[in-house]
This record gives sequence, structure tokens and C-alpha cells, in this order.
Amino acid sequence: MSNPKQLSVQALQWNGHSLSVLDQRLLPEKIAYDDYRDAAGVTEAIASMRVRGAPAIGIAAAYGVLLSAMRHYPSDNWQTAVENDIKQLAASRPTAVNLFWALDKMRRQLNQNSADPIADLTKLARQIHADDIAANHAMGEYGADILSDAKAVLTHCNAGALATGGYGTALGVIRSAHKRGHLQNVYADETRPWLQGARLTVWELAQDGIPATLIADSAAAWLMKSGKIDWIVVGADRITANGDVANKIGTYSLAVLARQHGVKVMVAAPYSTFDFNLASGDSIEIEERNPKELLADCYLQNGSLVTAWNP
Repeated sequence: MSNPKQLSVQALQWNGHSLSVLDQRLLPEKIAYDDYRDAAGVTEAIASMRVRGAPAIGIAAAYGVLLSAMRHYPSDNWQTAVENDIKQLAASRPTAVNLFWALDKMRRQLNQNSADPIADLTKLARQIHADDIAANHAMGEYGADILSDAKAVLTHCNAGALATGGYGTALGVIRSAHKRGHLQNVYADETRPWLQGARLTVWELAQDGIPATLIADSAAAWLMKSGKIDWIVVGADRITANGDVANKIGTYSLAVLARQHGVKVMVAAPYSTFDFNLASGDSIEIEERNPKELLADCYLQNGSLVTAWNP
């Protein structure tokens, strides 16, 4: 695949000996990159949501394996050390299947016992990154064909350049449709509790000159009833063999509301998001985040009767 141009602000940048990760927890107020030189750092960056979005997580993990190999090769039992790092990377975010897809590809290359493992792992990690960008552009054009002359869409969470190698899945479709002159507005819901829609999606769209309207998550039903949108366009963390989709919490609510109001739904995701080993979504492990992301400090005291469920 070719290497389409990336946006100026990228979630991930490979520097030859380190991985620069945009700390997305600080956006949009601050653009700051952290450099990682080992797999442990990349694992923490994924778990802490400095890097997020299923495709971007997979790409970061691939570079994490490469960094592990660069650190341990050619010491005795270096492959065992890398395998241990792969296991830690795999445990960082359980829902995003792109993570395991990328780790499996890197593991297979590792097991080839090639004459120059660092060069071969570098080539593969960079190819995973480049292929994702190219796939996003292709999905964007195909999705724009399907949207046709839609005037307004709603998106959830952030499935843009920040969540991928570049350009985006759901936002890639929106970008391509906007370039064709059809889309007049994009609605983005806040996406609590991390506010990816409020902090990331509308900021990304504004960088590209695409009009965006932010709504509260609870306003989506009224938005649909008012006839203000033609489509909902989202990304995915995992798609099972029967077509079930796992995505950011709240996506299911939007799908149910869309069916009630006759609004069409599009899921944009690369091949690496498909998990044909699972028959249905019932088998997907859904990550449960720390209750502290929801609870005020006063509810964190010992003996508090208030808890939180944070899938």
C-alpha cells in the first residue's frame, strides 16, 4: 500500500530508537509528546490512555515489541524476554482486538529467527502503521460513497487520526464526505467519562475546517427525533464473526435509538478489528475502568455507600 499524507498532529511517531506518543489526556489544552524506549513504557501509555483507539493501540503495541527486541537482542534468552513483554502489552487493554492482532504478527516475525531480527521487526512495525493509514483513506472514500448526499451525521467517541495511524476510521469517512462538499455539519457527543468527543473529536474536526456541533450524550435521542441527522458513523474496538460490534460505551444506546428513529448507522473499521475466533459479541471481554474516573473524591472515602460501574 502507498503512504498517504498524515495530519500534522499524529498520535504516534516512530523516531528510529523511540516511540513518541501524544498524551491525549491533555488535549485540547496542551499538545505534549512522551518518548518511550521500552515495552514497559508503551504498556503504561496504552493502559493509562495516553494512546487510545483500537488501531492506534495495535500500532503502539507493535512498536512496543520492536523496542523490547532492540533492548534485549542479542543477549541470552532475548526472545523469552521479548515474549514476556508481549504478555504485558497484551494485558494493557483487553477489548481492542487490534492489540492482539498486531502482537500476533510481531510474535510470528520474532519466531522466524531471521538473520537480522531488528531490521525485520522494524520493517513489520512500520508496515503495520503505514497499512493502517492507507486503509483509513480507502475506507474514507468507500464510506463517503455510502453516505452519498447526507447533510449531517453524528459520531461517538473519537475514531479519527488520534485513534489510528492517521486520517481515521469514522472520521476518515467524515473527512472524505466533507471534501466532496456534501456534509454541512457533524454532531459529536461528549462521550463520558473521558470526554473523547468533547476533547478530541471536535478539536480534530476543527483542525480540518469541518463544522462540528458538540452535544451532551443524553441529547442524542432528541437530536434524532428532531430529524437533524441522516447517519451515525462510529468506529469499533472489535467485530465478531456474526457482525456484533464492540465500541466505546454508549454506542449500543445510539444503535437502539437509531433503530427507533429510522437513522442509519455505519461502523468503519479495518480488517484488524475483526475477530473471527469469536462467534458473537457475548464472548467479548469488556474492560471495566477504575471507578475513580466517575466518582467525586468525597465518595472515595472508606465506608462510602456510593460506588461506580464504569465499563
